[in-house]
Formats: sequence, structure tokens, C-alpha cells
Amino acid sequence: MKICLIQIDKTQDKYLDDGIAIFYKRLKNYCTFEIETIQMPKNVRAKSFDEQKLEEGKELLKKLKDEDVVVLLDENGKEFNSNQFSKYIVQKQNASTKRLVFIIGGPFGFSPAIYQRANEKIALSQLTFSHQMVRLFFIEQVYRAYTIIKGEKYHHN
Repeated sequence: MKICLIQIDKTQDKYLDDGIAIFYKRLKNYCTFEIETIQMPKNVRAKSFDEQKLEEGKELLKKLKDEDVVVLLDENGKEFNSNQFSKYIVQKQNASTKRLVFIIGGPFGFSPAIYQRANEKIALSQLTFSHQMVRLFFIEQVYRAYTIIKGEKYHHN
């Protein structure tokens, strides 16, 4: 199973990029993981929040395949602890999911079309994080899930 993270715009802060790079490199030992970044034109950022979400949604839909299982990282999604999330990953693998696509939206969330296309929504926390920080938190949780699956010592119960 390939896991894909699609994100809007590049990561702005070097410390986040550095952390993401660390876990991206580690994940290569466990799964096929890719990050796709959709760079939005600067003129889109001058539009209203709803217009920005619509533009982002159009670009996101272009990246998705019909057979993809699409999971939005959304504050109103289902919450997991790390052990539950590792079981979720195993469940998707056992279901012969070819490509599990997680999407981090832009700063204002998702368009209605993206909510409609999504198969599921997951929340990382009840707290609100910037869409930039979510990238690091998410990739670390995927890494943590695989270390749990493999019975390695990274995660402590």
C-alpha cells in the first residue's frame, strides 16, 4: 500500500521542514510514502476564504485517482490514539488499499467538493494546529504507527 500526503503550498518554516525530512527518511524502511505539494498561485491568496478553498479543491481533485481512499485531516474527524491509528493502517493494508491519501487543506479548510470526495475524516487532536504544523505531527504519527505494527521500541504504552 502506498501512503500519500497531499498538502497545499510548501512548508514555510525550516524547523518543520527539517522534522518532516527526518520522519520521511525513516518511513522508507516501512512503507512507500510520498508527499505531494500543490503550490497555489499568489493571486489565489488575494481572494476570499471560500474562493481560496474552491481553487484549492479543484487542484486537489486533479491529484486524486478514482480508486484512492481519501482521508481528510480535519478538526471534525474521528480521533485515534497512536495504537488505534496503527490498527487503522493495518486495516487499510488488509483491505488491499492501493493508495491511501491523506489531505491537509490550506489555512481555511476544504471546499465542499473535497468533503464530498473524501472517504473519511481524521482529527489529530481537539486542539487546533496550523496546517503547516500538522504536516510534521502527521508524518511522525505514521512513523509511530509503523513502529507499533513492527513491535519496535519507539512508542511507549
